Amino acid sequence: MRKNLKTFIVSLCMMLLAGCASAPVRDDRFSVVATNFAGYDLVRAVAGDLVNINMLVRPGTETHSFEPTPQNIIDISECGLFVYTGGESDEWVESILDSVNAGLNTFRMMDSVQLYEEEIREGMTVTGNGEEEEEMDEHVWTSPVNAMILVRDICDALCRLDPANSDSYRRNAEAYTGKLEALDQQFRSIIADAERREIIVADRFPFLYFIREYGLDYYAAYPGCANDTEPSAQTVAFLIDKVKEDKIPAVFHIELSSANMCESISEQTGAACLLLNAVHNVTDEDFKNGTTYIDLMEHNAEVLRQALN
Repeated sequence: MRKNLKTFIVSLCMMLLAGCASAPVRDDRFSVVATNFAGYDLVRAVAGDLVNINMLVRPGTETHSFEPTPQNIIDISECGLFVYTGGESDEWVESILDSVNAGLNTFRMMDSVQLYEEEIREGMTVTGNGEEEEEMDEHVWTSPVNAMILVRDICDALCRLDPANSDSYRRNAEAYTGKLEALDQQFRSIIADAERREIIVADRFPFLYFIREYGLDYYAAYPGCANDTEPSAQTVAFLIDKVKEDKIPAVFHIELSSANMCESISEQTGAACLLLNAVHNVTDEDFKNGTTYIDLMEHNAEVLRQALN
């Protein structure tokens, strides 16, 4: 139903687009449109002020329920490079790509890395009738190792499309890759010295690429792209029992999501309730303050240290 609704909305937007005047060009820099914060910030790390970059999902809003406006479609159709994830939350993209300029340059993040199928783990609340199609997990950026690959490929795309600035793009990408390598080593050091290898996420679980990279185990309330829903009593009881049995010191929730379940489990078990950033999006305040992928992942390193010891 959600997919059909988004397809209808996109089709309606395309009809409106046909009668719209083109948006005014703000400057002569190469233009990039990114769907979410992860893509936006990785482009920003490589390009800096050399590009005019627009993030479609507004800061502080939920990415999985995003629906494009006519102006969004105009921005996509006129940009030099369109950066999107390619997963379930971007289902609307294909309808747009079928309708806009055939020469539109795109970068699909899921094409850059090895993909893992979204998992249904013991204890999860799963909506629907159990006959949903298998989905590849879209949250590829949550592994810093994948982020390095994405930076490299974004840099290559920008160099190909905007060769006048290619030297700057490559210098920026090299410098940022060094920061990601340091972040990767920080996580490996924390996990090597940790007392346990298990985390509990009382929320969606968009961290599959992260835990696969670093050899962690997990239990969670929902899969990574689950619709908003109330957890079943069985899920809450299962997670409470897991925290008690395995003596887990901290339980996580993700950004821009209700922490109610996390707080409830915390009250029942004494475990801390902490934020683990999936880097889908940031608050409006963080966006205005220039918060980056590195900032969010460094926060994750500190709370992970607490949860594993």
